[in-house]
Amino acid sequence: MIKRSFFTLTKPGFSYDPIEPDLDKPESIPVPDNLILLLNEPVNHAKQSLIKKGAFVKKGEKLCLYSESTEYVISPVAGSISDIDIFLDALGNTSTYLVIKKDQNKNTDTITYNLKNDITSADKYLRTLPGAPPFKSLASKDNKINTIVITCTDTDLLETTSQYVASQFPTEIKQGAQILKKLTRVSRVCVTIPKGSKIKAGFDTMQVLETSIKYPSNLPAMILKDHLNIILPAGQTPEDVGVCFISAEAVCSLGKAYGTKTANFEKHLTIIGKNGKRHRVTASIGTSLSKIFKVFNIQINDDDRIIIGGPMHGSATYTLHHPVQPDMNTIMIQDKAVIQQISDSACINCGRCVQICPANIPVNILVRYLEADQYEDAADKYDLESCIECGLCAYVCTAKIPLFQHIKLGKHELATLKASSEELETANE
Repeated sequence: MIKRSFFTLTKPGFSYDPIEPDLDKPESIPVPDNLILLLNEPVNHAKQSLIKKGAFVKKGEKLCLYSESTEYVISPVAGSISDIDIFLDALGNTSTYLVIKKDQNKNTDTITYNLKNDITSADKYLRTLPGAPPFKSLASKDNKINTIVITCTDTDLLETTSQYVASQFPTEIKQGAQILKKLTRVSRVCVTIPKGSKIKAGFDTMQVLETSIKYPSNLPAMILKDHLNIILPAGQTPEDVGVCFISAEAVCSLGKAYGTKTANFEKHLTIIGKNGKRHRVTASIGTSLSKIFKVFNIQINDDDRIIIGGPMHGSATYTLHHPVQPDMNTIMIQDKAVIQQISDSACINCGRCVQICPANIPVNILVRYLEADQYEDAADKYDLESCIECGLCAYVCTAKIPLFQHIKLGKHELATLKASSEELETANE
């Protein structure tokens, strides 16, 4: 098996990183004058928007584009909306970009919510809490959830944010778990911790699932298989088989929100610099990454890479002004000199991607169909939807083909094709 380092000073290997034994207090990033929020709904100029440029918003106010919108964001500050624009992600998905200029004189009060002991109420106000709790899935009538898994483990290499939150806030997580059980009426609540971790002592009232330190054992599909005896069917999500995963930080945030009847906005992040050094920070949702880099004197040069997430399945952002998001745990900066270059070379059939794939997918053949845009055949014949997106295939690829990116794009295009087909069928009924 090929082993090489992502950073010049890190140790190579495929084991998850344990949390540091001597934890430093996180650096608290001041709330900037301008916060950027991403609303997961595109602007429709044919409709009358509820969000207007120049409008004043209160701290904790729920912002929706239209009266019938189900997507929303919560403003972390009181201030005025100074800009509204479109935002395109790497797959071409469109969302709305809001800039809120903070009013220094009106940020003492936060809107309180009429939170009730049901999941619909939590979904109505708390979907954008730090940790991105999956209340939308839990509240959906299409999902019959019978097991909730609280993850105190990190899913990617080099990441330790979830372990940090679990180690520092066990009481808050237990309180949040009790609230979660009341809201969902799900009796089986499990918690994942790394094998050998001291975190276990804090969760003796829940079923503890000790996960291996070997990557990719912390991915949901692997936890389902190794600990819950469930093989995730191709093309399905854990919710489809009755299991919902929620991060330790989301559970912690839930407990705080029900205690104060307000939203909280302080997100825990791990910043990994070019030399591999970690910086633990707390920053308000909506804070520009450039503000965080400035605190640590991290210089971003042309052709350096900013990665949201870890090295195996993180995604690059091409702007220093990308905001902190509820589901953002790790920001990694790679110097242009150490970035592994991708290649246009053809597959040489070495078989390494097939040998390392946890889902036993014939990746070498699958990628040929994806390169030819034959997404439906890729799913039907070569198990596209069985991929658990661990990224190991791309890591070991001798030809340096961006296999993981091909697969993510293929899944996205396949979902688009299915949605178009369903819309056509509905229109013809």
